[in-house]
Amino acid sequence: MSTLYTWNTPNGQKPAILLEELEASYQLAPINITNGDQFGEDFLSVNPNGKIPALVDEEVTVFESGAIVQYLAEKYGAFLGDTGQGRASALAWSYWQVGGLGPTIGQWAHFAGAADLAKSEADISYATDRFLKESIRLLQVLNHRLQESTYLAGNSYSIADVMSYPWVIGGLHRLIPVVGNKLPDLSATQRWIDDIAARPAVQRAMSRLEQLETSSRQ
Repeated sequence: MSTLYTWNTPNGQKPAILLEELEASYQLAPINITNGDQFGEDFLSVNPNGKIPALVDEEVTVFESGAIVQYLAEKYGAFLGDTGQGRASALAWSYWQVGGLGPTIGQWAHFAGAADLAKSEADISYATDRFLKESIRLLQVLNHRLQESTYLAGNSYSIADVMSYPWVIGGLHRLIPVVGNKLPDLSATQRWIDDIAARPAVQRAMSRLEQLETSSRQ
């Protein structure tokens, strides 16, 4: 049985969703990042970088959410595409999320949340504006793709969708109260969100992570 060391964050949700989609046998090990558990010696022996998630799968240990998802897809031979454009697109959009969408939204949320800690708003306004504009641009790129394709890699659900979905819903949850009606039309993205949210595996993963977080805080 695999052990997924994680917390209920977008990066932590990715491998949990895929494990549920694969109907794999796994257990969750809570790493409460609000308490600094990720810097404990036990977890650092699993992931020396001190960030969730990490996966121990028998004799294999993997950290970094994108690496975990790709490892699982390759192991089970699912949600990655066999060859050709489908596989190339699944990998390309997965790395787009890892290198662009996730870090950009994460940095915007960090600087937006740090406004009260700054000496003045001007101290962080450049960073906040820069990451906000780039977050919106990336969401437009996503929406344009989903206007021409059912899923990110084409007509089939893939790891690209698994990896992007948590960051899109989490990002919009933070962006909408701030940006409101200034967001561009994201109707294709909303269709995609609704489709993925209705998947039983996604619902199971989100429920398990919510329960994990609740029980760990008690």
